[in-house]
Amino acid sequence: MAESELLVQLGVVGAYLLVALAVGVFAYRLTGRDAEDYYLASRSIGTVVLLFTTFATLLSAFTFFGGPNLAYGAGPEWILVMGLMDGILFAILWYVIGYRQWLIGKFQGYVTLGEMLGDRFGSTRLRALVAGVSLFWLFPYVMLQQMGAGEAIVGLTNGAIPYWVGAALITLFMIVYVVLAGLRGVAWTDTIQGMFMLSVVWVAVVWVLTSAGGLDAVSTSLADTKPEFLALGGGLYSPQWMISTAVTIAFGVTMFPQINQRFFVAKDARVLKRSFALWPILVVLLFVPAFLLGTWAAGLGVSVPEGSNVVPVLLNAYTPGWFAALVVAGAMAAMMSSSDSMLLSGSSYLTRDLYRPFVNPGASEEREAWLARLGVAAFAIGTFVVSLFRPGTLITVGDTAFGGYAQLALPVMVALYWPRTTRQGMLAGVAGSQLFYVAHVFLPATTVGGVTLLGATYLTWDFALYGMALSLVLTVGGSLLTTADTDERSEAFAVAARAD
Repeated sequence: MAESELLVQLGVVGAYLLVALAVGVFAYRLTGRDAEDYYLASRSIGTVVLLFTTFATLLSAFTFFGGPNLAYGAGPEWILVMGLMDGILFAILWYVIGYRQWLIGKFQGYVTLGEMLGDRFGSTRLRALVAGVSLFWLFPYVMLQQMGAGEAIVGLTNGAIPYWVGAALITLFMIVYVVLAGLRGVAWTDTIQGMFMLSVVWVAVVWVLTSAGGLDAVSTSLADTKPEFLALGGGLYSPQWMISTAVTIAFGVTMFPQINQRFFVAKDARVLKRSFALWPILVVLLFVPAFLLGTWAAGLGVSVPEGSNVVPVLLNAYTPGWFAALVVAGAMAAMMSSSDSMLLSGSSYLTRDLYRPFVNPGASEEREAWLARLGVAAFAIGTFVVSLFRPGTLITVGDTAFGGYAQLALPVMVALYWPRTTRQGMLAGVAGSQLFYVAHVFLPATTVGGVTLLGATYLTWDFALYGMALSLVLTVGGSLLTTADTDERSEAFAVAARAD
């Protein structure tokens, strides 16, 4: 790659980062010094911003690089899993969980999921357990963004810039940005980044099609090179795999700290309802073109070097260098939108659910907000160090985190809707399913008497689904076998009769 072209590409990415940082600095001037404004923008977010900040927060390296890579290797059915099945499933869950959580948070003033559950069940142990589980699975997902940024820079520059530079760049940027901006700045830049990403990925589709000779030429090439990609299902895409993946991702997303906290921030009920109604449309508009790019790259015979991602390599082959850089800037925007939101939410779990109840119950709001900023830096540096060892592919890392969060979803749903739920039932449901899931992720499979234990699937279905079923059985069963203590407050979740 010519030095001039490399400078242009890095200049495009750098200019984009500076624009985003400027928005963050402006937001810092408007952000209050209290924790609620820093974390939730004083619950004042409108429809467009809520929709796009949720959208951009979910658009991460897993979506922009992991998905196209999977489509490149296994075929385009990934569109059905993410673009359709999860778009619809998450919209339904946004209503079932998110709307009720918004009502409760509005009347009770909760900032985090752990705070909400801990208060309802009168349990600092439950509060700490939910926060600990959330931070544990947040670690690999933040790391996923750093891995994606490093691989994006490698692919864009054909290896001229090493992996660690891209990972370090996004780490430094997200620390500075989150420390300055708070949720208000994050939401504003998410809106800009979401619109930018939608636009640039569709332009990329048109440009690649034009350069490759049109849709007929690309389709013919795909039929000749990868004929199996034109048939629905087969290979990786068994019905069991597709359903398991869609369910764990959709349920897991609702428990991601950066998504779950957005259930608290809507200005009013109409904002929330409009947002989840429009959600499936927005998801399809992004996922379809992104995953088609990966599919077409396979048909066009694009060779992807080890350690790189298919999208930058495809664009370098079929579009000018400056445009490939622009798309990578959009992808890095996706990663930053996820990373800054993750770090902001993670810091709130650290301070609200661990530091305040266990270390300094009398901490001021201002002290808590500044401690959160220190937590952001420490967490980001830790994930960066681990990302340098590149533990697994983007798909593996992301899928592990989704499944871990999915184990929380059903106990939370039971607590939101069933007043008979008890503290012991919640502790059993959350802890039991997490132990089951962690054992399957980190311990090797073993065979006892011809039966495989800790395997990836049971009766062809992913083990994460069994963990979710276990969480439901333990929560309901544990609640039926125990009685509520006097300090449990079922009335805290009684929102049905309240005006919204």
